Amino acid sequence: MALETMALSTSSTMFSSGVVEDDDKKKQEAFVFPKFVLMGHRGFGMNMLQSPDEKMKFIKENSLLSFNVAADFPIDFIEFDVQVTRDGCPVIFHDIFMFTQEEGVIIENRVTEMALHEFLSYGPQKDGTNVKPMFRKTKDGRIFEWKVEKDDPLCTLEDALVKVKQSVGFNIELKFDDNIVYGEKELCLTLDNILKVVNDHAKNRPIIFSSFHPDVARLIRNMQMIYPKFYYVQVFFLTNGGSEIYKDVRRNSLDEAIKLCKDSGLQGIVSEVKAILRTPNAITRIKDSNLSLLSYGQLNNVVEVVYLQHHMGVEGVIVDIIEDISKAITNIKVRNEEDWEDNGSKSLIMFGEEKKKVKVSMDEINFLTKFVPNNMVHNCWT
Repeated sequence: MALETMALSTSSTMFSSGVVEDDDKKKQEAFVFPKFVLMGHRGFGMNMLQSPDEKMKFIKENSLLSFNVAADFPIDFIEFDVQVTRDGCPVIFHDIFMFTQEEGVIIENRVTEMALHEFLSYGPQKDGTNVKPMFRKTKDGRIFEWKVEKDDPLCTLEDALVKVKQSVGFNIELKFDDNIVYGEKELCLTLDNILKVVNDHAKNRPIIFSSFHPDVARLIRNMQMIYPKFYYVQVFFLTNGGSEIYKDVRRNSLDEAIKLCKDSGLQGIVSEVKAILRTPNAITRIKDSNLSLLSYGQLNNVVEVVYLQHHMGVEGVIVDIIEDISKAITNIKVRNEEDWEDNGSKSLIMFGEEKKKVKVSMDEINFLTKFVPNNMVHNCWT
């Protein structure tokens, strides 16, 4: 079963949808991806400034340069984060706070409390200057200057919709601060600013909205119905599947994610890959609920883990190492071997270029399904 490359010429070719009835007799639109989907994380990959791996510091994440370089590879979507400035402009930036240095002192500002012109003043400018150099704070509190090999200015959502190649869809993560309790009116105002820009500039580009915030996912699903162009826009709930525990129980497991999606009419789940590998039986429950399943996480930069998910029924992955993973995905083949040892399975899975192909039997894949959660998940990246 070879994975075919598909051009994203229109939204309708990307999503195959229909209407199904769940047990509560609620109408829910269901769809499936027509192929295994590859998405570029923050474009060509996120920046890990503390990493010794130069690939993680190559191109500025969430930039037009990163998006267009990623679009040159055989990927289907790019994933990026959107927040809204205080004057109502959707901008693309992952972190909740922006850091810079003034007279040797690190200064932080919340992205949503800045006006657009303030936000765009950080980092490299179009005229080649860099008056406000950017810094980044890691989860453990360390601060690094945001230095990459190929830098690029910050950008808005409109910039991306207009200037990024139409060959790729957008997975737009709706970013909110986990430490703030938002009122519904505030959320709706923010989401309306985003929807207006997408409505005006998306054209036929396939769009997915996703969010870790349960109410944001629910509200964007309801609000998109106001815009007639959004028939093919899908809404996914993001979850780490219990890797971290939150006060909002809807965020704490894949089963809670399934319930939220069914109750809110969402089309799918984007789960941290570790949660899928720890609880592979959840895939069946997700499929039985007429939901699609994608994954994210640093384990997705391992080719064998990507194929394992494909075999388990995951429909697509968000990755950082686009060049390596896209080559491997394009060349994945499953074929029968007449002389394969008769052990109940005669399939071979081939990864990558001919000289780098790895042969794995289906029995070995079934073994890995049980083995990975207890070994690779705990010994790989955190």
